[in-house]
Amino acid sequence: MFGTKELRQFFEKKAMKIDKRIRLVISVLILGLLMLFSTFFNFDKVIFFMPVFIITTYLLCYFSLLEGIKKIGWFGLFLIPELITLFFYLFYFLFPARWLTRLPFIFIYEVSIYAVLLCANIFNVGVEKNLQLYRAAFSINFFYQAVVSFLFFNVLFSFKYNFLINIIGAGISAFLLSLQLFWSIRLNRYLDKDVLSYSFFTALIMLEASLIISFLPLKTAVYALFLTATYYSVTGIIHHHIDEKLFKETIREYVSVWVFVLAITLLSLSW
Repeated sequence: MFGTKELRQFFEKKAMKIDKRIRLVISVLILGLLMLFSTFFNFDKVIFFMPVFIITTYLLCYFSLLEGIKKIGWFGLFLIPELITLFFYLFYFLFPARWLTRLPFIFIYEVSIYAVLLCANIFNVGVEKNLQLYRAAFSINFFYQAVVSFLFFNVLFSFKYNFLINIIGAGISAFLLSLQLFWSIRLNRYLDKDVLSYSFFTALIMLEASLIISFLPLKTAVYALFLTATYYSVTGIIHHHIDEKLFKETIREYVSVWVFVLAITLLSLSW
């Protein structure tokens, strides 16, 4: 009889015989087919597909990365692929169910999941921070955090829940995403206290922003755009601070983005 440890070692031994690039492609194809299959069912089947996506994505991420996953890496490396999959799936139901939207949607999802798995692999192998490869992976990871935020807020506000649900959802999502982002700056095996503190601060800002905006008459896409810009600007400034590369020009850049989106938001008000 195989125990859990023996079964894991047996699986890893067999899987490592497959080239990592091939494992990545296999994982992307399986997830793409699963996503395509799910689009043929109505939203009432979400309670079935959500656990399937969570488990399948987790197992395929493990199959793709496999070597050297330790400590907090089990969270930091797996979070974005999981969220990309879940919120792409939920976001699809905001579109009409037809092949004209289904095929581009699946293509964009597969490109996205491949990109975030590559980033997770780069973080996992521990490349030096001064290398262009790490900087590219960090930038792509940050970009897809913004994508996940936009998808999440679109889905959240489309349900038109009570404002309490909005602020709780915004706070939890911001905490988890910022925790992963700030961890990826140093890639330590354990979470630093300052990473936790900055993540709680980001969650608090997002909670307050979502509370204020929940009472404004806006379209769902504008809600999502404003909160995504807020998350992007706050975490952008904080990650440069943690990385000790925060300059006046950097602050001005992020603040300018936020002010521009704020102007769009105010112009979109429909009293």
